[in-house]
Amino acid sequence: MTYPLSDHYDGRRFFNPGLPDARPLSALPKMVAEPRAPWPRSVPVQVAPPVPHDPSAWVTITFVGHSTFIIQTRTLTFITDPVFAERASPLSFVGPKRARLAGVPLDALPPIDLVLLSHNHYDHCDLASLRSIARHFDPVLVTPLGNAALARRAGFSRVEERDWWDSARTTPLPVTLTPAQHFLARTPFDRNRALWGSFVLEIDGRRLFFGGDSGYAPHFRDIRERHGAIDLALLPIGAYEPRWFMGPIHMNPAESVQAHLDLGATRSIGMHFGTFQLTTEAIDEPLHALDRARAAHGIAETAFDVLDVGASRHVRL
Repeated sequence: MTYPLSDHYDGRRFFNPGLPDARPLSALPKMVAEPRAPWPRSVPVQVAPPVPHDPSAWVTITFVGHSTFIIQTRTLTFITDPVFAERASPLSFVGPKRARLAGVPLDALPPIDLVLLSHNHYDHCDLASLRSIARHFDPVLVTPLGNAALARRAGFSRVEERDWWDSARTTPLPVTLTPAQHFLARTPFDRNRALWGSFVLEIDGRRLFFGGDSGYAPHFRDIRERHGAIDLALLPIGAYEPRWFMGPIHMNPAESVQAHLDLGATRSIGMHFGTFQLTTEAIDEPLHALDRARAAHGIAETAFDVLDVGASRHVRL
């Protein structure tokens, strides 16, 4: 499909306006050859259904792992980039394997009203997980341009495909698709044929930001200018080394803290770490680097921290 020409679409492919593109496929062998810190084969996880929402809280958030959160509000429940698969891969027998189990079993999900799908990479878009959610709950799914066919193939009948800065029309609460600095490809032949993005949601007069997958770029400041300061931001902090390869597409924790500041976030929670070994840093290095970045900016741990996989938090602002 083709879409209207824009500052991030040239009629054939999407791109990051005025910013460096992801490294070409030809650079992948050099990336694969980089020395990797060893990861444990598995890390214990307390697997359980999410705790029920506390009506006195603004939202209740449960970290399933990687970029998957279950977020319960007073009126509905939504899920971000649902991946419950054992591997972030098109194949069941090869590819990055979970070091931590999903903190909530797929068959223990509460009723899901809304799915946010930020882009189609395998660590964010697992068709088996999407099929199960579509079959059991028939929620609305919101995703950037070019990803609707994939969602419909997974069984979703209600799909909103949106461009950056567009608002969804049929969702049970206000959702706006916002920019991210990334790229797309599920095969060697479809690079940047679909768009990537982040989301701002209005919940009871406050704003929640889901960052999807992104390198650091000016769009975080743009989001604040257009939507106001963010009350709770979910920001990626992992899969960032080596910088020569990952810098354009994945923030390191120092950049994530800067994004937190750019968004004017009251609180942030880190994600996209400690589940699949996608890059060369150690499994716990993002947490140590986040500590250092917070200290450098004088930010309290309560303002930007992480949840254990499977843990829930009642957020009161």
